[in-house]
Amino acid sequence: MSWKTARRSFYYDGAPEPADPVLVAGKVALLVIDVQNVYLDRPDPATLTADERARHHAWTPFHDRMHAVVLPTVARLLDAFRSRGLDVLYARIAAQRHDGRDRSLSQKKPGWNNILLPKDEFAAQIPAAIAPVGDEIVVTKTTDSALTGTNLRLILTNLGITHVVCAGIFTDQCVASTVRSLADESFDVIVVEDGCAAGTAALHERELEIINMIYASVMSAEDLIGYLPQ
Repeated sequence: MSWKTARRSFYYDGAPEPADPVLVAGKVALLVIDVQNVYLDRPDPATLTADERARHHAWTPFHDRMHAVVLPTVARLLDAFRSRGLDVLYARIAAQRHDGRDRSLSQKKPGWNNILLPKDEFAAQIPAAIAPVGDEIVVTKTTDSALTGTNLRLILTNLGITHVVCAGIFTDQCVASTVRSLADESFDVIVVEDGCAAGTAALHERELEIINMIYASVMSAEDLIGYLPQ
């Protein structure tokens, strides 16, 4: 099945196929969202309580996907964009203050989202394997959307970008929030499905179905690279 007909939600059942994206040098950029050490590092299960071990094992499919699929795909996208002289940008979660008082409410509520990532600590950094090169732009946010909490919209506009290719984590949280914000600002968005992950495969697939066609075109890295200008 083609990306043009896959992941159709109820709203788009029977809708015409979307046109091929027209990606022009100088107008298309890659945005890598929140791929940071904190989401890749894992404790030794032997040091955990029984409840903590159960939660640890529940996250194993996510980590397997990150290492087997997402990180290699992001590396491939980086190579494709850099080799063509196309813009690469990153967004990461990081608090300016060590106590995290500058965080938005969504990062202070009890539960999994209650995360404190001081900007200079190892946990907040982008993994070396996919790290920025040279003067590639990194925006720091304490919000889900990379546009809401930063000057990314202004940066993209100043760069002349009209099409933003998104990859990263988590599909159903910061990626989806960023995609919606970009679409609302009239950027044309492409989400690389094998360059993203959610906590579970079901959440990942469901969110892709929700954002597909209205907020973004969802396709594989292979499909996307085929549309990049040479």
